[in-house]
Amino acid sequence: MTLLNSIGLDANKTKDLANDLNNLLANFQIYYQNLRGIHWNIKGKRFFDLHVKFEELYTDANLKVDEIAERILTLGETPLHTFQDYSAQAQVPVGKNVSEDEKTVELIVDSLTELLKIERQILDKSGDANDEGTNALMSDFITEQEKTVWMMKAWLS
Repeated sequence: MTLLNSIGLDANKTKDLANDLNNLLANFQIYYQNLRGIHWNIKGKRFFDLHVKFEELYTDANLKVDEIAERILTLGETPLHTFQDYSAQAQVPVGKNVSEDEKTVELIVDSLTELLKIERQILDKSGDANDEGTNALMSDFITEQEKTVWMMKAWLS
């Protein structure tokens, strides 16, 4: 007999999904911190445009961090909440002392590429678990981030 959680989904599958979402949360927190760092430290002739863009991106990332954590809670699990946990799990590159315009944009592209890999894996699992809430969240994230990668790569060209 399949044990169901409080929202009617297979408890074992949602526990596994929550673990994957915690991994995404850790990676998003590193991405968010990277965006804060490049927002603060950007230099050069493109400062004004990029400074504003990076603020837009970190504001969006902060909202996504909250959505991921709330989804983990909805699934009945506990979101990670320490930098130690985030650092231990993250695959997103850490952007320390990145201030040159092209390097900052490359960091964003590299980070989003890693996030997209994780989100696609979660999307596959959430479909298998009939978890439409997680599925919709990942679909929305993927659509937005693919567009951001395209725009950033166009800027780099």
